[in-house]
Amino acid sequence: MFVDRVKIYVKGGDGGNGMVAYRREKYEPMGGPAGGDGGKGASVIFMVDEGLRTLMDFRYQRHFKAHRGENGMSKGQHGKGAADLVIKVPPGTVVTDEETGEVIADLVQNGQRAVIAKGGRGGRGNIRFATPANPAPEIAENGEPGQERDVILELKLLADVGLVGFPNVGKSTLLSVVSAAKPKIADYHFTTIKPNLGVVQTEDDRSFVIADLPGLIEGAHEGIGLGHQFLRHVERTRVIVHVIDMSATEGRDPYQDFVSINEELEQYNLRLMERPQIIVANKMDMPEAEENLKEFKARLEQDYPIYPISALTKQGVRELLFAIADKLEVTPEFPLYEEVEIEKAVNRVVYKYEEDEMSFNITRDPDGSFVVSGAKVERLFKMTDFSREESVRRFSRQLRSLGVDDALRKRGAKDGDTVRLLEFEFEFVD
Repeated sequence: MFVDRVKIYVKGGDGGNGMVAYRREKYEPMGGPAGGDGGKGASVIFMVDEGLRTLMDFRYQRHFKAHRGENGMSKGQHGKGAADLVIKVPPGTVVTDEETGEVIADLVQNGQRAVIAKGGRGGRGNIRFATPANPAPEIAENGEPGQERDVILELKLLADVGLVGFPNVGKSTLLSVVSAAKPKIADYHFTTIKPNLGVVQTEDDRSFVIADLPGLIEGAHEGIGLGHQFLRHVERTRVIVHVIDMSATEGRDPYQDFVSINEELEQYNLRLMERPQIIVANKMDMPEAEENLKEFKARLEQDYPIYPISALTKQGVRELLFAIADKLEVTPEFPLYEEVEIEKAVNRVVYKYEEDEMSFNITRDPDGSFVVSGAKVERLFKMTDFSREESVRRFSRQLRSLGVDDALRKRGAKDGDTVRLLEFEFEFVD
C-alpha cells in the first residue's frame, strides 16, 4: 500500500540542568560558585535521503524524542550538548505543523535538512548568577524544555512528467511501453491505485521521469474517488501529459473528458494550469478515432499541441517522447510554495516560540482559583528549581516583571486567593 500522508509527534531534547556548587579550598570552606551550565538539548532534524520512496516507516514509529543535554557539574564544568536526532525522509516530503497548518519545510533535494523541533538550551549554573553582593548564590536553572509539536508528513512524488486522464484511457499502457515500469494493467476502472514511476530515455539520449497517476473522476478536487491522493502528486510535475481515449469506446465524449479533467486540476490548484500541457490522442488504431480527433480539434479553444498515438501498437510514441523532452528543456521547475511564503511560515514558527511567549492568559476555574498560562511563564516555571528558596524568589520577580501580578489584580485577585500555574499552586500576596 502506498503511504503518502502520516501524522507524527516530534520533541526536541530538554536542556541539561545547571548546577549549584561551590569551590572548596583549603582555607575557605565556602568559596565562590562553581556550578556549571547544562548542555543543550538535541534538535529533531529531517534530512532527505534519495534512497527512500515512501513514508511507510512512519506508520510503525510515530513518536520521536531527541535526547536531553547533560547536566552541569562542579568545578565550573558544563554539561555536554546532546547530538541532534536526524530522521531520514524521502525527497518530496512536505512537513506541516498540524496546529497552525503552516508549512515548516518542503524537502526536495538529497541531503537537504530542516530543524523540525528545536532542543532546549541548557540551564545556567550558579556560576552565572554570582554578583559582588552575592558571590555564592544558591540558584541555578533547570534546562529549557525542548520544542514539541505534532506534524503532518505529506509525500508528493518528484516526477518531470505526469500522465493525467480518466480511468482506462491507456496511461498505464503508455508508461509500460516507454519505460521499464511494469504497472498493473487490466480492462476495468481504477486499476492504478497508486502512482507508478518510470524513467524514459529517448533515442537521442535524453531522459526524464514520468509518473502514471491514478485516474481522476469529477469531484476529485473535493476528495471524491482517489481525489486528493492523486492531485497531491500532480503538483510536483513540470509538464502535464493529458491522455484521452479518442476512440470513445466507453461512450464518453473525448472533448468533454478533456474539459472535465482540466476543471478538476483548476479547482484543486489554479497554478496547475500554468504548467505546459501536451494532449495525447490515444487509441488511434481503433475505429472512429480519426473522426473523433477531427471533431476534438475543431472544438478545442486552447493552443495545446496534440499527438495522435496508439500505445498498444506504439504508433506515434517516438515523436511524442521527443516532444516531451523538448518541452522539459524549456520548462522551469514550479515550486509548490512561493519562497517568500516558506520563509514567512518558517519564521512565524520560530517567532511564535519566542514572541508569543511574552503574552499570557489568566482564567478562572470553577472553584474560583486563578489560572495563569502562556508559553513564557510556563517555560520559566519548568526552568525553576523550586527546592531552593532563592530560585523561588527569582521566579516571583520574573512573574512580576512580566506583569502577571498587575494582571491578577485587575482580574480581582486578593490576598490569599489561589493561583495555579501548570501543577503548581501558590497564594496571591498583594
